[in-house]
Amino acid sequence: MSQRRRRSLALLTSGVLALPLLTGCGAGEDEGGPVAAGQDIATTAREKVADGGVLRWAVDTLPDTLNTFQADADATTTRIAGAVLPQLFVLDAKGRPVVNPDYLEKAEIVEREPKQVVLYKLNQQAVWSDGREIGAADFVAQWRALNGKDSAYWTARNAGYERIEKIEKGKTDLEVRVTFAKPYADWRSLFSPLYPKQVTGTPDAFNEGARGALKVTAGPFALGAIDKKTGTAALTRNPRWWGRQAKLDTLVLTAVPRAERPAALAAGKLDLAEIDRTGADRIALARRDAAAKGAAGKGGAGSGGAPAHGPGAALTPAQATLSWAVAFGADEDKATAEKESRDKHVAAVKRYADEQTALRNFTVRKSLEPAYTQLAMNGASGPLADERVRRAIARALDRKALAELVLKPLGLPAQPVGSHVALAGQRAYADNSDALGGQDTQAAQALLADAGWRRDGKITEPAGAKAGPESAPQDDGKTPSGPGTGNDGLYIVGQDDEANGDLRSAAGQRPQARPGARGERPLAAAPEGAQDRTSPVLAPAPFGAQQEASLLAQAARVAPVDDGKRSAARDGDAADPAKASPAPAKQATRTSGAMLAKDGKALTLRFVLPSGPGSESLRTVGERIAQMLKKLGVNTETTKVADDSFFKDHIASGQYDLALYSWPATAYPATDARPIFAKPEPAADGSLLVEQNYTRVGTDHIDQLFDQAVGELDEDQSRELIRKADARIWAAAGSIPLYQRPELVAVKPGLANAGAFGLGTPRYQDIGWKKPPTAKDKKK
Repeated sequence: MSQRRRRSLALLTSGVLALPLLTGCGAGEDEGGPVAAGQDIATTAREKVADGGVLRWAVDTLPDTLNTFQADADATTTRIAGAVLPQLFVLDAKGRPVVNPDYLEKAEIVEREPKQVVLYKLNQQAVWSDGREIGAADFVAQWRALNGKDSAYWTARNAGYERIEKIEKGKTDLEVRVTFAKPYADWRSLFSPLYPKQVTGTPDAFNEGARGALKVTAGPFALGAIDKKTGTAALTRNPRWWGRQAKLDTLVLTAVPRAERPAALAAGKLDLAEIDRTGADRIALARRDAAAKGAAGKGGAGSGGAPAHGPGAALTPAQATLSWAVAFGADEDKATAEKESRDKHVAAVKRYADEQTALRNFTVRKSLEPAYTQLAMNGASGPLADERVRRAIARALDRKALAELVLKPLGLPAQPVGSHVALAGQRAYADNSDALGGQDTQAAQALLADAGWRRDGKITEPAGAKAGPESAPQDDGKTPSGPGTGNDGLYIVGQDDEANGDLRSAAGQRPQARPGARGERPLAAAPEGAQDRTSPVLAPAPFGAQQEASLLAQAARVAPVDDGKRSAARDGDAADPAKASPAPAKQATRTSGAMLAKDGKALTLRFVLPSGPGSESLRTVGERIAQMLKKLGVNTETTKVADDSFFKDHIASGQYDLALYSWPATAYPATDARPIFAKPEPAADGSLLVEQNYTRVGTDHIDQLFDQAVGELDEDQSRELIRKADARIWAAAGSIPLYQRPELVAVKPGLANAGAFGLGTPRYQDIGWKKPPTAKDKKK
């Protein structure tokens, strides 16, 4: 499948497995079960929301393009499109697609034979901002831009559009008939968003015209100014909007990095912001301190009124005394430097205290994101190419404990995700993890034994070498080292480069990415400055101990040499060459001990994790997984890499054994999940086309089930095929879903119908500020 044929979001088994019979639940509201966590948006009736006002909503970045079908579209692109362009179908609170009555009276399949025909009946009031009615011409232009037949259009995704045979006007201008050449189960995914024909009618307009501006829109908001200097994009109330009028006058999307959002909230620059665990903790502490102070008239503060947390909270009396002594000591240079440091510290403490005072007014709304975190196992080569090893790793995991580690401290439900293709609440969801089996150490040990991995196995490889194929050397001359470069992780003793004597990092020992491989945009570090030293080595304790033992054993085997004979030899006296140069001692035999080994190699897997802020929970989960695997006898070498190189240089290129990253949920799994789990195929140039299947694990059967599901118009049967595909994906054990990601949103008091949206689509026109309570409300 070419890159044009996949819908962007942004598995080989070695034996026959007994899979559970999937009966399905039948159609209905209960299919897929309840959501794991509902929306937390302070739902408020529109009559209780004031008209007017401005909302400043944090985004990660301003968009590079406003065209959601281009490769560099991002989450901000999608948010803007959701507010200013037609969305024919939106997702309800359970993540299920429903008709949007603002644009459609209804949409349905009206013919199945000889070909599928979908009839759209448009809302007769729906018009573009230039006054023209939304109609068939817009559908036709978007289809031609996205069907892949004209390479002049730079599109990143077009799945479904290539199945359309023709689009024509129905009996009236308000009807659009879409005829499909091949049946398409996910037809509801098409034309959302719908762009005006002015954008999609020509390649130039499509490629460039909608990157920085949208002159014609049709949503509750219109696109205002995008200011790169201030990092803001303004959305203003659309005067031509025919639906229920937007409550806000202006919605200002403001680019603020997540680490800076607590300060921005406190400074009044933001009203609504998704935050990480650290930001949520700060707000919780601020509210706790305020409550304690209100109850007791004091408390929640350290000496001098400063918070008992934040900058300087860990400063001991001894450290404070020493600082004072240096600042007022006889050494003027040291005193000056120390006074400057103390002044900066005092300013930081005051700034933090002021921020905490402001943050106590915010609320953190919580739900679970439409995305799940998984453990990915690279099945392309090495020990994980064996399905038995992958399954053993999976069965060693206590997924419930891992979910609780992340979600329980946040007060969120901590149930492991049971599907690769849907989340709880969505109709395609079913817990198919029984196809692999739950946590079972004995079963995992049996699988590894069957694969030939044994404890106390003989080790013949050099200390620090890895199980698996020979590794390609990394070009240190082209790869920078040090913190923040993606090459600042674990270094292994014994991996010398014969050319220059330098030691290679573990991350550089895997084969380089093959040409043509595609990818997208989910713990021992070398000491600071180590890259400038002759031997930048940080030896993990187990391997350091093994090497030390080996060297001591070799030294013990060398026969003692008489000092007199040694002196004679040094003086050039004749000596028996055999006695002067004894044969080198035989290397000591090592065993793997409690760890597993096979064919002279220890079972050691590279665990790659991102190192940046906001990834703390991933690293915590990674450490817990490493502990679980150690009990099984599996070594892990955890390496942290820079966020910007995590996917590009490691996941997409296959430079890892184990990794943690997330996939977004989708309401259209037959279309969207297929490229994630498609069996990799060799390309003409010898490279491996993996689409988005970064585990490189797949089967023909899984592909066939997805292909059948996407062409099955009986919705119950299509979902049944999706569930069967999911069971096969579990059995292949290329990736193991762990938990649904937490969604934490800081919200200013009084904001209604916004916060943690969970699986649902925001309804932008209902977001606003609550009206002040009336005297009648106060009596209630």
